[in-house]
Amino acid sequence: MEWTYTVRNVLVGSSLLGLTGGVLGCFALLRRQSLLSDALAHAALPGVCVAFLLTGSKSPEVLLAGAMVAGILGAFAILGVIRNSRIKEDAAIGIILSVFFGIGIVLLTWIQKLPSGNQSGLDRFLFGQAATMGTDDIRLLSAVTLLVLFAVVLFFKEFKLVSFDHGFGVSLGLPVKLLEFGLTSLLVLVVVIGLQMVGVVLMVATLLTPAAAARQWTDRLGAMLLVSGGIGAVSGSVGSLASATIPRVPTGPAIVLVSSVILVFSLMLAPRRGMVWAMLQDRLVERRIRRENLLKDLYLAGERGIGFGSWVTLPILMGYRGLSGSGLLRSARRLVKNSLLERSGDQLRLTADGIREAAKVVRKHRLWESYLSRRLELPPDHLHRDAEMMEHALSDEVVDDLDRRLGYPERDPHGKPIPREAS
Repeated sequence: MEWTYTVRNVLVGSSLLGLTGGVLGCFALLRRQSLLSDALAHAALPGVCVAFLLTGSKSPEVLLAGAMVAGILGAFAILGVIRNSRIKEDAAIGIILSVFFGIGIVLLTWIQKLPSGNQSGLDRFLFGQAATMGTDDIRLLSAVTLLVLFAVVLFFKEFKLVSFDHGFGVSLGLPVKLLEFGLTSLLVLVVVIGLQMVGVVLMVATLLTPAAAARQWTDRLGAMLLVSGGIGAVSGSVGSLASATIPRVPTGPAIVLVSSVILVFSLMLAPRRGMVWAMLQDRLVERRIRRENLLKDLYLAGERGIGFGSWVTLPILMGYRGLSGSGLLRSARRLVKNSLLERSGDQLRLTADGIREAAKVVRKHRLWESYLSRRLELPPDHLHRDAEMMEHALSDEVVDDLDRRLGYPERDPHGKPIPREAS
């Protein structure tokens, strides 16, 4: 790869577009206006065609000005349909997207058939052509980036409020409609600037993919903006370099592919939200529930008259829940390690610490049954199944509060004693 003038321009332009698109894409994602970005990108196409027909110029400034006007008109058309009809937002966006894009394709075909309508320079707005970027384009993109970042920093609290709680913003007296118009205008501006790089078809991915990836890593808007902007900039840089290195790989699709790889990685491995993390958490919770159930079953066996510290054989425990002996032994292994159980061959028994832990589980179960019976007035035969699920989700603090609200009952609705050891 040669470090040519074009490669430098594409690298800088792609990075700036990725940074700006990633930041604004967060607000579009959080406001549930993902399809709006797509509609604005498609709505810009007829503006490009009309600007060419009126001026006969293929100057980027003229064509982008037409795209900007068409994008704003598309946004107003969407708002008009939503406010003045019974059509919902998603349907309105889909309608405007289809109508504007259809007009754009018709105009583009007409221009191609005109004697003076050499289409060269217009088709790049469909699929992007980053190699056509010059120094003036970089200056324009730099100015747009500075404007967007300045606006986001200056109105961060207001944009945040509009994105999360529109009604609360109205109640505070904020100019919510003006703020929403400002956000939409910035989005239109970035969409229009990015058209010649990634095109109408891929512009929405440039905006939303970094934001969706960043959302997996954080719950804070400020951090999400930084992460999304970083992902967008990295995707733009790596995508443009890949396009320059690998023959016949267009820049726009390469950028989208890189950001898509980051999104897939985030969906799979991000802490707390990643699919792998979720599967691991589910397995950990499942194992914890099995261990708590084993403690409870041993406690209940002790309640039946054999004593809490007595040995209980695996066949008896297997009959309680229909579990296999190997499954019970896997659950018991961790409990033995934590000194909650003792094992002798195919027999298990609770230690003193194990009795206390088992009593906590039984206490949660019976207090929740008492709550369902007294407050919700459920019949006794409807209590056990719900309590089986809730006993593993209730924290000790919640159980203590539940006990207090119920007046510290001594027995559950079935007449069984509620353990007080955990009180």
